[in-house]
Amino acid sequence: MADQTKIATLDSTLIDRLPTSSKTLFEAKATKALTFESIANELGRSEVAVAALFYGQSQASAADIEKLSQILDVPQSKLEAELGGFPDRGRAGPMPPVEPLIYRLYEIVQNYGYAYKAVMNEKFGDGIMSAISFSTKVEKETDEQGNNWAVITLRGKWLPFSRF
Repeated sequence: MADQTKIATLDSTLIDRLPTSSKTLFEAKATKALTFESIANELGRSEVAVAALFYGQSQASAADIEKLSQILDVPQSKLEAELGGFPDRGRAGPMPPVEPLIYRLYEIVQNYGYAYKAVMNEKFGDGIMSAISFSTKVEKETDEQGNNWAVITLRGKWLPFSRF
């Protein structure tokens, strides 16, 4: 049996926490059976950036809206109305997270956060890693035994604290 690609859909329990655009985008994505990767390739953005657009966690440019309209067969005027404002980040889920994969990411920060901080401080000095001047990607790696590994890269500009 061939391995069929499954697509991510919108969890109905999140709908009331997300902007209207999320439902519009996810319904169109499901109708066309598109992956975030395929949409990202057409938009010229990363798949994580595209998924963030779908969850209302990042801002769509005019070019993004125009291309999404074409890719998803959603009227451009509808997407302009729904995606034209500023994102309201950080409201998608409860804290701590209850979805297991999101909780594991949260757990990584809980368990290794101070270790990351200490190592970064030693390498860069006193400061923080930006989540604004930032990029991320997810890759799949398969080892010699055939085990699949998730590789998540977080790349943020280092912002040293100012003395005053």
